[in-house]
Amino acid sequence: MRRHSMIARLGPSDTGQVTVVQTESLRTEIRFVDGYLRLGFGIGQVIDQLTQLGVVPSEVSVDLAILAAMVTAADTRISRAIDAQDSWTREIDLYIPVHDLPRWTILTPLLVRTLNFLTGDHWRLFFRERHAGNQQLITRPTGPAGAPFTSVCLFSGGLDSFIGAIDLLAAGQMPLLVSHYGDSSTSSQMLCAQRLAREYGDMRPGHVRANVRFDKNDFTHQMDGESTTRGRSFLFFALASLAASDFRERPVIYVPENGLISLNVPLDPLRVGAWSTRTTHPFYMARWQAILDGLEIAATLENPYRFKTKGEMLGACANVDLARQHVGDTISCSSITKARWLGLAPGHCGFCVPCLIRRAAVTSAFGDDPTTYTIADLRRRPLDSKSAEGEHVRSFQMMARRLSQRPALARVLVYKSGPLSDYPESDVTEYADVLRRGIQEVDTITGQALVRPA
Repeated sequence: MRRHSMIARLGPSDTGQVTVVQTESLRTEIRFVDGYLRLGFGIGQVIDQLTQLGVVPSEVSVDLAILAAMVTAADTRISRAIDAQDSWTREIDLYIPVHDLPRWTILTPLLVRTLNFLTGDHWRLFFRERHAGNQQLITRPTGPAGAPFTSVCLFSGGLDSFIGAIDLLAAGQMPLLVSHYGDSSTSSQMLCAQRLAREYGDMRPGHVRANVRFDKNDFTHQMDGESTTRGRSFLFFALASLAASDFRERPVIYVPENGLISLNVPLDPLRVGAWSTRTTHPFYMARWQAILDGLEIAATLENPYRFKTKGEMLGACANVDLARQHVGDTISCSSITKARWLGLAPGHCGFCVPCLIRRAAVTSAFGDDPTTYTIADLRRRPLDSKSAEGEHVRSFQMMARRLSQRPALARVLVYKSGPLSDYPESDVTEYADVLRRGIQEVDTITGQALVRPA
C-alpha cells in the first residue's frame, strides 16, 4: 500500500516549497499552466470554447475545475490493486493552489466527505494561496457580462441526457450542453447534438466538450493506471460549474438521469455499490449543491427525472418522435470498447447494468428496440451466471423476486446506497416507488432469461 501526495502547480513562477504531511508518501507534481499562461489538460480547451460562446468563467470556478482535474488524475492513474491495502480503498492527498484560500479552507471537510462517498477512497485536501504571478487566470472582456443561455445541461451522449436536452428545447429553453469525452463513445455526443440542432434550428443549444485526461508521461513516477473511474462525475459537475458561473440570472444545472440508476441500490445482498457510478445519487447531489453555495457559484443542481424510470422518461419525452428516431444514436453501455474482445466494433454489450435498463426502457416505451447488442436476445440461450453475460441478469432477477415477495422492502433498500437525510419523507416514498417500478421494468426483459453456471 502506498499513500500518494499529488501537488498541483500553476505557471513557471509557482516554485514555492510545498511541505507534504505524509513525508513517506509517493510525491507527484502536475503543472497546469505553461509559460504562455495557458491552462492545460483540457481545462484551457473548455474555457476557450465557453469564451467563444460568451461565457467567461469565474476564478473560483477555475479553481474548482483544477481540483476536479487533480481528482481525475489521481482516480485514473493510481491503481487500486497495487496501491490500496484492500485492493480498493486508496489514500490520496491533494495540494491545490486557489484564489480565495479562506473560502476553500472552510469547505475542506465538505469536499473530503463528498469525494470519500463518491470514490470509496480516503482523501485529504490541502489548499494554499496561488502564487502572486498567478492570481488571475481568467481575463474578463469589457462589455455586457452574462451567458446568453437559460440553463446548463450535462450531456454525455447517453439516452437520458438526450431526453433531458429534448425536453428543455421543447419547453423553449436555450440550454448550454456540457460534455466530457475520452473514448470512442464520444461520437454519440456530437451526433446527438447535431440531431438537436437540426430539429430546433434557432433554438439549438450551445455545446462545449472537454477532454481532461492524464497519461503516464504526465507523472514523474511510474503510475500503473486504474479503470474504475469512480470519480469522473466530480469532473463532470465541475465543468458544468465553469459554465454556470457566468449567467445573468441563477441558472439550473440539469443532470438528467433516471431514478433507478441514480439511486444505485445494490442488486443483491452480496453486492455493495456494484453499479459503476454515484453521479446523481441524492446524497451526492445535496453535497454538491452545498459546495456550489459555499463557493458562491449561483446555480441550482436538479435531476428532473429522479422519480422516473428510464422507460417513463422515454414515454413522457416532449418530442417522443425525435427520441424514437434517434435512440440508436445514443450510448448507454458501461464499456462499449469491450466488444473488441470479440472482434466486433465498439457498441452495446446488452448485459451490463446500463444496457439492461436501456433495453427494458426502450422496449417498454416503443415496443421494440433498434439498438444493436452483442447479445441480441437474452432468452435465445442460457446465460452463464459465473460470467459477465449472466451476472447482472441474475442479480436483477433476484431483486425482482425479493420486491415482489416484500414490496415494503424497497423503503429499506433505498438507504443501502447512501443517506437520504437531506430529503423529506415524501421524497423517500417516491424513491422507494421508483426503485420498485424500475426493477419491474427491467424484469420484463430479464425475468424469462435462463441463467445458470456454464
